[in-house]
Amino acid sequence: MEDSEPEGLMFSGSCVSVGHERSFGFVGGRASGFCRRWYRLVGAKNEVKGGDVFLIPRALGTALAGDRPLFRPDSRADGGDVLVTAETGSGKTTAYVLPLLESWISSQHDRPRSVTFLILVPTRELAAQVREVVQQCAAHLPERIKVVSAVGGVSINPQMMALRGGADVIVATPGRLLDLVEKNALKLSSVKTLVLDEADRMLDAGFAEELERILTLLPKRRQNLLFSATFPVTVESLAAKLLHEPTRIDVAPGPRESPAITQRAIRVDKSKRNPLLRHLITTECWNRVLVFVATQYTADHVADKLRRNGIGALAFHGDLSQGARNDVLLDFKNSLFQVLVATDLAARGLDIVKLPVVVNYDLPRSVDDYTHRIGRTGRAGKSGTAISFITAESAAHFALIKKRLALEIPREEITRFEPVEVAVATAASSGGIKGRRKSKKDKLRERGLR
Repeated sequence: MEDSEPEGLMFSGSCVSVGHERSFGFVGGRASGFCRRWYRLVGAKNEVKGGDVFLIPRALGTALAGDRPLFRPDSRADGGDVLVTAETGSGKTTAYVLPLLESWISSQHDRPRSVTFLILVPTRELAAQVREVVQQCAAHLPERIKVVSAVGGVSINPQMMALRGGADVIVATPGRLLDLVEKNALKLSSVKTLVLDEADRMLDAGFAEELERILTLLPKRRQNLLFSATFPVTVESLAAKLLHEPTRIDVAPGPRESPAITQRAIRVDKSKRNPLLRHLITTECWNRVLVFVATQYTADHVADKLRRNGIGALAFHGDLSQGARNDVLLDFKNSLFQVLVATDLAARGLDIVKLPVVVNYDLPRSVDDYTHRIGRTGRAGKSGTAISFITAESAAHFALIKKRLALEIPREEITRFEPVEVAVATAASSGGIKGRRKSKKDKLRERGLR
């Protein structure tokens, strides 16, 4: 079957293929879009590896817009559970949305509407993106599907109004979903498919208890799809509890899909980072740049300094209202200003088309956050640059990040910004790379140093 092509349609311009109901397609190249190899999934415990894995149902062949490479799990007739490990930016949202819509248009719909698909996400930004993908893919369907986004940080009243008459798809953060359930704005007893998108991030954000409560509200007979960029012990434990004999799909980026990100590390004194940033923006002619910082105060401070020096910049962090955050992101995507200075709130889930540069003004605390930060550039086959500012204080931490990720990034210096500060000997022993929350040991170490 390796060289045979499946029945169905192939769209060379957008790399979309339609084939057998239970096959996987491996795309040979974005330019041609022809399927060179096809594999049939047999049994529930197969593991499929490769790049650009996808199967688009025939009825939705016209629903896909754009040229992003995608993959998707097999749309199995028995509605079995699926566990997918895939990097952010791989097109996984479209990958799971399309088969859900295929299932929806082939089934009978209740009136008033009842929730058929529940998609749980860790952040408001990701919820907005998923909702947009669902609406784009559903634009050509013969019947209108109702999609409601339920997220915190905004008034609950408009969401309750939107749920009048029911909904077919709910895209929600766990906390707000439970709020709506408690107010009797929706019921989850009709859910047929549960999708956990970026499960690792959800657990990192402390949603484990909320997830437990949500699972008790769902019908026992349902399909579960779990997507995660990483697979730590917490996700493994959740998968063991949630999934029944799942199909495991590990989608590693192939040679053509691997993001072309040039990583640079520039040594600089802490006090000279802002002048160096301005220098690079000017001399490198960056039209747009995403700058990551450690705190909300630093985000506001750096953005203000840039504006005072004639560079259009805005801060993006959790202190902004949801409406303000939406406006800032939209303006940045439309290139209405040049620099977005963000905390790790923006590190995952955001998809900014053709973003050329990411700068780590402050290094992230964890290896995963480093990966997801730089993953904002070099998306969908485009090239990008990721620059990290290395101060004397952060040098040991950056060495650990490089070691964990097996990276070879030579440190460089920029003329007129050569560092003079010397690394403190105790910095390397103040704790390893951990998650966002400080451990008890970290806190005890800090107390001992005071």
